[in-house]
Amino acid sequence: MKMTKEQFITQFKKRLSEKYAMGVEDASPTELYNTLGSLMHSAYSSDRHHTWRQYLLNKQKQAYYFSIEFLPGKLMASNLLNMDWLETVEEGLAELGIDLADLTEVEQDMALGNGGLGRLASCFMDSIASCGLPGNGNGIRYEYGLFKQKFIDGHQVELPDDWLSTGNVWEVRKDSKAVDVCFYGQVHLEEDANGKLKPVYKNQQVLRAVPYDTGMIGYKNNIVNNMRLWSVEIPNSEESKYRSLEERRTIEDLTAVLYPDDSNAKGQMTRLAQEYFFVSAGIQSIVRYYHTLKEPIHRIHEYVAIHINDTHPALCIPEFMRIMLDEEGMSWEEAWAVTLKVMSYTNHTIMAEAMEKWPIDMLKQLLPRIYQIIEEIDRRFVEETELKVHDRSIIDRTRIINHNQVHMAHLAIIGSHSINGVAKLHSELLKTVVLHDFYSLYPARFNNKTNGIAERRWLQLANRPLSSVLDKTIGTSWRDNPEDLQQLLNYQDDQKVLNALAAAKRQNKENLAALIKKTQDITVSPDAIFDVQIKRLHAYKRQLLNLMHIIKCYQDIKNNPDSEFYPRVFIFGAKAAPSYAYAKTIIKCINETANLVNNDPDVKDRLKIVFLENYNVSLAEVIIPAADVSEQISLASKEASGTSNMKLMLNGAVTIATLDGANIEIRDAVGEENINIFGITEQEVYDYYESNTYSAVSYFEKDPVIRRVLEAFIDGTIPNIQSEGREVFDSLIRYNDEFFVLRDFESYVKAQEKITECYKDKRKWQKISLINIANAGVFSADETVKRYADDIWQIEPVTEYSSKKG
Repeated sequence: MKMTKEQFITQFKKRLSEKYAMGVEDASPTELYNTLGSLMHSAYSSDRHHTWRQYLLNKQKQAYYFSIEFLPGKLMASNLLNMDWLETVEEGLAELGIDLADLTEVEQDMALGNGGLGRLASCFMDSIASCGLPGNGNGIRYEYGLFKQKFIDGHQVELPDDWLSTGNVWEVRKDSKAVDVCFYGQVHLEEDANGKLKPVYKNQQVLRAVPYDTGMIGYKNNIVNNMRLWSVEIPNSEESKYRSLEERRTIEDLTAVLYPDDSNAKGQMTRLAQEYFFVSAGIQSIVRYYHTLKEPIHRIHEYVAIHINDTHPALCIPEFMRIMLDEEGMSWEEAWAVTLKVMSYTNHTIMAEAMEKWPIDMLKQLLPRIYQIIEEIDRRFVEETELKVHDRSIIDRTRIINHNQVHMAHLAIIGSHSINGVAKLHSELLKTVVLHDFYSLYPARFNNKTNGIAERRWLQLANRPLSSVLDKTIGTSWRDNPEDLQQLLNYQDDQKVLNALAAAKRQNKENLAALIKKTQDITVSPDAIFDVQIKRLHAYKRQLLNLMHIIKCYQDIKNNPDSEFYPRVFIFGAKAAPSYAYAKTIIKCINETANLVNNDPDVKDRLKIVFLENYNVSLAEVIIPAADVSEQISLASKEASGTSNMKLMLNGAVTIATLDGANIEIRDAVGEENINIFGITEQEVYDYYESNTYSAVSYFEKDPVIRRVLEAFIDGTIPNIQSEGREVFDSLIRYNDEFFVLRDFESYVKAQEKITECYKDKRKWQKISLINIANAGVFSADETVKRYADDIWQIEPVTEYSSKKG
């Protein structure tokens, strides 16, 4: 795919003329962007076809990663980097008087995810291809994605994110690969001529699933894998002609938005239908491909691995069983044996409410045949488990169907040969606490795969000033092998290198300050500490703890306006789920506190709060390189892993953290002295649960600082939050502070004071920052997916990749 600058200029001009019948001087940024995208797409299409042919001819075992979220961000710069075109294209465009940044500005973020789950899936897609592994993504092509976040009077307002309004240059519609997905109706079993039971359906609703394929380009290795996203359409049939507009709209809504509001039965039904839709379409597509290999169906596990990313795709298991039983003619025992070998499951949470459960009646109504299969899986599980254990309560806690609900996590565990957590602590908690009963039944199935990040995007692309310093200091091998960043440790006492790293950070802070001024009209100083918390807005992630510390800082300044206070800019980026009222309350409180603090003349420039709207991948790419402090302050035991902690660490931010998720592994990597740990441990959390002795009121009554901070929510100190402030206050005092915010507050304040003192010592801070960068390579998604490939999926790198890397 490599080309010279002159070849690029010639081809670009030719493509622009063919596409728009105009020259460079007459074209708009959108036309130039589409021309470049088209040129790139045609260039990697041959590699894409060659990759697919190689998998087919070699009968290569492939992994299929099923995820309801993917969050790729913008693809142009990432694809240019992986194609090894980035510098050539930049130079060629510059010669034509075009800035590549202006073209990438045209591109919309693909609105296919919400937070860490979707970004992890996209990092994995990048890494699977870059490691030369045969792996594919399978998800939904949302028309509007999650939502576009706007703040109006401090409140979050959700607007449609019409990311497809100008088209998507990276995707290819594959009508020939469309499949039918069936819902509703009635089904019963009848014996066929051979005495086998076969399902007979009546009154089904048939929908058409149309795939849109996006190439996942490997890093400089000519491998292009596939991310297949499914869109719903109404089949072109006689019956469809008579559908009402309302019926058509209901069908089209199926792939309209990510996570439709499930606070009512209609929304729940839409969510469940979404999950089955992309699962059924994806598995039908896989089985159809498998038949082209001309191998017996009972050997499919030798060629196919299906991975269930969180519980949303758990219906992979009964859908795969349905196809093996009803369409391939297997016996139950044969089908179940092969299903177990094909399926694997990643658990992403220990929060009980996040482990999906669906009402039996809903599943029966929407997916009658699938429910029959789940019922039989459950019956056989109970029957087999009764032979293993004599404690009936274990069976009641682990069975799939219980209390009129179908437990999707239980289904995923029972039907998979591998269950992994995403950080060492998380995986241990799954075994010892959350899924202990299952661990006692299937100890060999449980394993850990600590999350990772695609360091190409989060360092090479997002932080080119730092990348340049690294190239000059340690060479460029880290670009291929992120663990080579460790070579930077040789320069931790080299003031010239420390200064260069500081200068790169300064440049990134100036870039973010300019963005804040442009979008928020808030002036922030790059001399201040940039303190960053960017993640989903959820009570367990404790943005409230951060806000309480900010209020304390504000009160300290007001009480003593002439006191010395090292300037700090607190930066938030977060969306709250549309139906999560308490999270929206916290957003309102942060925004009103920002209005108060940012406009108070006593504060001057010592304290600023910036809550950036519509946090997404592109925004993260500006915030993360500029961060000085990384806020990872969830209650210990609640965050499965986290990945923003890894991205911020990679870019030289210093972490303030509880011993939760992958924070523990970051501490182990950088050393206790190079991270700021605070708060109670997961064991102390569980001790409180067991003893039931936690009293938030006692902290409020005994600690005058906490009392003063909390009273600011209800005494008018912070304007315009009369109801919201009361809700926050009551959540802590009346409802006893579910996530122990008050318990950890004093420890958090001390850790923040330590941060300030350390930052004042520039050399010390620069050294800690260097140590964080140098040790971030262990969190490369490349290494993570290699462990998945070896331990779970049993897939091998393609031959060309292996020889190239060897």
